[in-house]
Amino acid sequence: MMTASTRWAGLTALALLAMGTPAHAQSGAGLETAIFASGCFWCTESDFEKLQGVVKAESGYTAGRVPNPTYEQVSAGGTGHTEAVRIVYDPSKISYSQLLAYFWRNVDPTVKDRQFCDVGDQYRSGIYYLTDDQRQAAQSSRDALQKSGKFKRIYTEIAPASTFYLAETYHQDYAKKNPIRYRYYRNSCGRDATLKQLWG
Repeated sequence: MMTASTRWAGLTALALLAMGTPAHAQSGAGLETAIFASGCFWCTESDFEKLQGVVKAESGYTAGRVPNPTYEQVSAGGTGHTEAVRIVYDPSKISYSQLLAYFWRNVDPTVKDRQFCDVGDQYRSGIYYLTDDQRQAAQSSRDALQKSGKFKRIYTEIAPASTFYLAETYHQDYAKKNPIRYRYYRNSCGRDATLKQLWG
């Protein structure tokens, strides 16, 4: 039976997730957090939400210099942020290593400061670790990819997680709320065609 203190702890954890605060790997109720950037956060969010074990995916901005950035500021460039997605997942159903493997197959690691049709450092790809275990797993996955010889160079950033700012409400679940516009954007951007060419 859930006690009042346990329930309060869970609600507090959820409240912190909704704020622009430093992310934490532990998300309450046995859940954990991961942060990835792979270009347009609409696409990243939609892709990760398909995975069993992912409880929630939220679009936002991270790894920048300006506090409380807006979409207009980030998309114009110069804030240092990248469009990213914060993922809350159940590690009993999907591991961080599995999330990493999925991340790599949904990103173009061969380009710097861009992804697909979106150009600028605000669209750079990145893995933002919250624990030393995540750091080691991220670096090992990148090193294994480099050793495979598949790519000459990998530009994907691996860095410690910093403050994650939630994007505006209209960006959240964009693919679900605007399916026609989303599909048009994704197709015209060439995301899936490029991924197929890169990964098969």
